[in-house]
Amino acid sequence: MSVDLLLPRIIIEELKRKADEAGISIDEYLFDIIVRDSDPNIAIEKYLKGAQQLIEQAEEEIKKENLRQASEKVWGACALAVKAHALARKGARLESYRDLWVYKNEIAKEIGDWIRIVFKLADSMHKNFYENLATREDVEDVLKEVKKLVKSITRSIKE
Repeated sequence: MSVDLLLPRIIIEELKRKADEAGISIDEYLFDIIVRDSDPNIAIEKYLKGAQQLIEQAEEEIKKENLRQASEKVWGACALAVKAHALARKGARLESYRDLWVYKNEIAKEIGDWIRIVFKLADSMHKNFYENLATREDVEDVLKEVKKLVKSITRSIKE
């Protein structure tokens, strides 16, 4: 389900400013606000469900040829999965772009070094949201890899 919201420009500008300060997307910023006070087990489930929904949204955006939005959804799915893992394994709530970059190495130790590569590919999608340089094939390739990452992290958490 997708809902369009019409918000006053000042709210959107403030959300963008705060998300930019943290180095994350507005979606991620809002998601973090929603789960901030949740029980960790509920937050983990919401992060994983959110990651899956962002993957589905990315697929829809690709169909509509909206590669910028698809790219940001791909990045968001990766970031939420990493946040779920950090909360499940360390009880840590990752709040910044830097936190994600550092923590992805912890996941790689557990699941495999390929996680680091996929994370960097997903990061290229975050950059593509601003620069709009990637081709459809690029976005589809990274989406495929991020799906594997989300699935592997989900499986790891549930074991």
